[in-house]
Amino acid sequence: TQALKVNFMDYKLIALDIDGTLTNSKKEISPRTRYALLEAQKQGKKIILASGRHPIGIYPIARDLLLDRYGGFIMAFNGGKIINCETGETVVSKLFPLEYLADIVGVLKDSNITINTYDDKRIISDNKVNDYTYVERDIIKAEMVVVDDFISAVKFNINKILLAGEPDELDRYQAILLRRYDGLLDVYKSAPYFLEIMPFGVTKGSMLPLLLQKLGIRREELAAFGDHYNDMTMIGYAGFGVAMGNAEPDVKKISDYVCESNDDDGIAKTFDRYILR
Repeated sequence: TQALKVNFMDYKLIALDIDGTLTNSKKEISPRTRYALLEAQKQGKKIILASGRHPIGIYPIARDLLLDRYGGFIMAFNGGKIINCETGETVVSKLFPLEYLADIVGVLKDSNITINTYDDKRIISDNKVNDYTYVERDIIKAEMVVVDDFISAVKFNINKILLAGEPDELDRYQAILLRRYDGLLDVYKSAPYFLEIMPFGVTKGSMLPLLLQKLGIRREELAAFGDHYNDMTMIGYAGFGVAMGNAEPDVKKISDYVCESNDDDGIAKTFDRYILR
């Protein structure tokens, strides 16, 4: 950990990435971390679970942490959809522009990368399924449907596309997609084997201000915790941006504070020091 002069202020909203941040290496929330989050909510603080996951993969965690009782929020698809856990209402939603779908499929046709998206309850995958596709299925615990004609299968509103494949191949195609869709779509890694394609300008950091505005909370009253590249905008935007001890070096560089790792109760220990009264 690093020493830091943190202004002791009343953080009213706490945004938490899930994988690698809230959950440990076993994909579990430790008892100590769960207790700290319940205590924070009892003190009137709101929790927002900010993840690249589909809402289905976030709801069980939200229920376990009693976000429905305390009026917390789910931010799914890296900010593409924000849901009020108490009312079930979608507060913010940004849709993926489907006019780019056929072109993306064309760009990836000679690759070994799986293209995935989501309806309300399922993962829709093209027929180049690989081991990493199943990682996503197992994380969010949703049914996976494999289709031969991806473009024809996706005739409904979506929030994001997820590419799954070998890290080196994803890096090559990320460079191609970034050049091709510069200023049109956002393309970034959320794990070495996952590449997210999002509506332009939709990040955790760009969508949080919309929620803060609705809640009447200032950014100085927001704390955010994360570990990966898709958390950087959120950590940079928050009044108190925290990188986990296991975070990518670039994430640590832009944070206000580096706490212990996700396997060493980094969130709970930081709550004890700076957030809980």
